[in-house]
Amino acid sequence: MAVKDPSAKHGLRLTIEDYPYAVDGLDLWAAIREWVGDYVKLYYMDDEEVVKDEEVQSWWLEVRTVGHGDHANAPWWPTMTSVENLVEVGSTIIWLASAHHAAVNFGQYAYGGDMARKLIPEEGTREYDQMVSDPEKFYLETLPGDRATTFAMAVLEILAQHLGDEEYLGERNDSQWTSDKRAIAALETFRGRLMQVEAS
Repeated sequence: MAVKDPSAKHGLRLTIEDYPYAVDGLDLWAAIREWVGDYVKLYYMDDEEVVKDEEVQSWWLEVRTVGHGDHANAPWWPTMTSVENLVEVGSTIIWLASAHHAAVNFGQYAYGGDMARKLIPEEGTREYDQMVSDPEKFYLETLPGDRATTFAMAVLEILAQHLGDEEYLGERNDSQWTSDKRAIAALETFRGRLMQVEAS
C-alpha cells in the first residue's frame, strides 16, 4: 500500500492516494511516534541506558516470550538495544491499542451487520439465474437462522460500543499521572499535534 519515498510526507508514498485509512493513519502514526520519541528521550539519553534498564529488558522479554510465546523465536522481533527501538516498539503498541483498534473495531456493526452468508454467484451459473429471477428469495436464503443472526448481531453491537470511561489519545483522566513538567509539556505538544491532524 505504500513505498518508501524520502520526498513524500512521512517518507512514504501511498500506492493508492485516495485511501483515507492510510492517509489519516500515517498522520496519526507520525503524531504518536513524535510523542513517544519526545517522552522516551526525557528519560533515556543514549542506547546504553536502554540496554542497562533491567525493567525495560524484562518487560520486552516477557512481551516476546510470554505475551507472544508462539512467536518467541521469530527473527523479526526488534532488539531492545537502542532508544530508537524503544520508541518504535512503544509507538507500535500505542498505535495498535488506539488508532488501529478504533479503525477495525468500531465499524464492525456497520460492516458486519448484514448477516448474509453466501457470496453473490457468478454470472452464467444456475444460482445467478435464481438470484436474478427472485432476488428477495435468494437474499433470504443467504441468512442464517434467527438464533445465529441474533447472536452475531449482539456480539458485533457490543464490540462496536464506546465505553463511558474510555481515554482517548492525548487524554489523561488521572491528573496525577506524573509530576514531571517536561512530560506534561510533551503531552501538551502531542495534544496540539493531534488537533492539527484532526483539522487536516
